[in-house]
Amino acid sequence: MDKKSSYTKQDLLDIGTGKAFGKKNGKLPLPPMLMIDRILNISKTGGKYDAGFIEAEMDIDPEHWFFKCHFKNDPVMPGCLGLDGFWQLIGFFLSWAGGKGRGRALGVKELKLKGQVRPYHNKITYLIDIRKFITKPTFMAWGDAVLKVDDKDKAIYFAKYIQVGLFEKLVWDSGMDPALDPF
Repeated sequence: MDKKSSYTKQDLLDIGTGKAFGKKNGKLPLPPMLMIDRILNISKTGGKYDAGFIEAEMDIDPEHWFFKCHFKNDPVMPGCLGLDGFWQLIGFFLSWAGGKGRGRALGVKELKLKGQVRPYHNKITYLIDIRKFITKPTFMAWGDAVLKVDDKDKAIYFAKYIQVGLFEKLVWDSGMDPALDPF
C-alpha cells in the first residue's frame, strides 16, 4: 500500500491484517477493537508542535458491542476505548512514518473526560498533534489529543503526552510464557 495522507475503512482493515506494513510490523486491531473508520488527514509536518498531526473519524452505530454491555439501560462508550483510539492512531503514525516493529501503548500523562459518547451520536472525530517523534533507538511518538462528538466544536476527551512505541524484538507466544515479554 502506498503511503497516503488519508485512508478508508478498507485500507484500515488491510493494515490490521498486515497487508500494508508487513506481518511483523505495526498493525491496527481488527473489529470490534478497531476504533477508527477512516483517517481524513495524516502528516509528518504541521500540527500544534509542527511535528505532525492526525485527523480521523469513527461512525457511531447504536448497535456497537460496547453499548450492549456498558451499562445496562445506560449505554455509553467506555472512555478507555476513546483513549485506545488515540493509541491506535499514534501507533499507525509510527508505522506510516516508516517504523518497523510491533506497536505498544506506553502511557498517557493526563486524561480528562468531560462528556460521553452515546448511541444517539453520529460520529466521533479524533484530532492528534504529534508532540515529539523519535526514530532511535526505537520509533516512538508522544502526542496530545482531543476527541470531539458530532459537532466539531464539542470536545469531550482531552489527553496529553500519549506515548506509543514500535518494538522489533517482541515475541508472539500466545501469551503463554511471560519470560518472553520484554516489558
